[in-house]
Amino acid sequence: MQSALPKVLHPVAGRPMLAHVLATAAALDAAVCHVVIGHGGEVVRRETTAPPGLELHWAEQREQLGTAHAVAQAMPAVPDEAQVLVMYGDVPLVQPETLAHLLEVGGATGALLATELADPSGYGRLIRTVDGRLAAVIEERDANAEQRQVREINTGFVCAPAHKLRDWLARIDNDNAKGEYYLTDMVALAAAEGAPLAVATAAEAADVEGVNDRLQLARAERRFQARQAEATMRAGVSLRDPARFDLRGTLEAGRDVVIDADVIIEGHVVLADGVQVGPFVHLRNVEVGAGSRIHSHSVLESAIVGADCDIGPFARLRPGTQCADSARVGNFVEIKNASLGPGAKANHLSYLGDATVGAKANIGAGTITCNYDGANKHDTRIGESAFIGSNTALVAPVAIGDRATIAAGSTITKNAPADALTLARSREQKSLSGWKRPQKRPASGDNDGSQGGA
Repeated sequence: MQSALPKVLHPVAGRPMLAHVLATAAALDAAVCHVVIGHGGEVVRRETTAPPGLELHWAEQREQLGTAHAVAQAMPAVPDEAQVLVMYGDVPLVQPETLAHLLEVGGATGALLATELADPSGYGRLIRTVDGRLAAVIEERDANAEQRQVREINTGFVCAPAHKLRDWLARIDNDNAKGEYYLTDMVALAAAEGAPLAVATAAEAADVEGVNDRLQLARAERRFQARQAEATMRAGVSLRDPARFDLRGTLEAGRDVVIDADVIIEGHVVLADGVQVGPFVHLRNVEVGAGSRIHSHSVLESAIVGADCDIGPFARLRPGTQCADSARVGNFVEIKNASLGPGAKANHLSYLGDATVGAKANIGAGTITCNYDGANKHDTRIGESAFIGSNTALVAPVAIGDRATIAAGSTITKNAPADALTLARSREQKSLSGWKRPQKRPASGDNDGSQGGA
């Protein structure tokens, strides 16, 4: 991966690959999951959280001596009566249904998960007897020319009763080209005992593809997102371009929701009936009410938007923002830890932080709430149907009364009463006749004898 980050922590859809694998284990109702860690293991352990209901145990592989050696590090904590499923932290797309089938096929003897590839280069090949039973798995560097023509390959996923697996691991040697202990050597040991492993086949080879570099990581991301897009559309959401949709969390959507291209959804997002999301929108932990429209290039995080609202384009709703029904937030408006009442409007070029805005209030362009004094945050209250003129600074803590009007260009430091016009400008406007506009000074090096100045 050419990275300081351990490979299994590289994200797919915003979550580490290992998190996807653990979620799959939890979906299979695993009793315990033993995670074998090596280089960078402490980082992996620190950054990994078990899914609900899944117990995690950690085992360290201090020397990298192969897959059989890795599995052996976890076996002392595994009871003989357990059924063991071996999974991989860098194979994030394998489906629970695929592994459930593997476990079913394995039964009391064990099984291996295989798939077929048009180009099997780099993979271990399944070698079968003339009657079709599994005899061995031969790694490519140990295979002869005939064996390399086999297209049925080993995915690495195996299951077996713990007592059988423990016995096979004790008998596996490292007499191979890499000098490693291959887990797949258990296949030949089982065949020699007259009870060969069964074979389950993964229908989609891409679902069991491992990630070893950033190209494969990108392929895994796109495949996962294609799967997400398909499920989202089957749930009734219209995606204008499914190939340009990223779901990096969970989405609850009502009927007739429309999502345009290049939308990113993170965390948990709820979109009610009839919501329309424009292109290049980023939603993270957001609830949007019925009939609301989120226009292009808007960013919403940890915000609640009511019904029939208009947000954007180029709006930013930061954590703690609440917009009541029919509120309007226009272009280049930023709101943080503030609420807009029903029908309130902030149409453009404003900042509202730590504020409460009443119903039908109008916030003019260039308005800011000066909520931070360098040490503490302070609140601004704006009453119902108040009108805040353009380029106004509201220095908190301050309250604006219902139906109050604040003249454009004012700096408000005291409470403004209801039903009144409040002006706070530095001095009266004046016009000076005979005033000369400043002239541009000559560029450096010019020597034309002229004098600059006004």
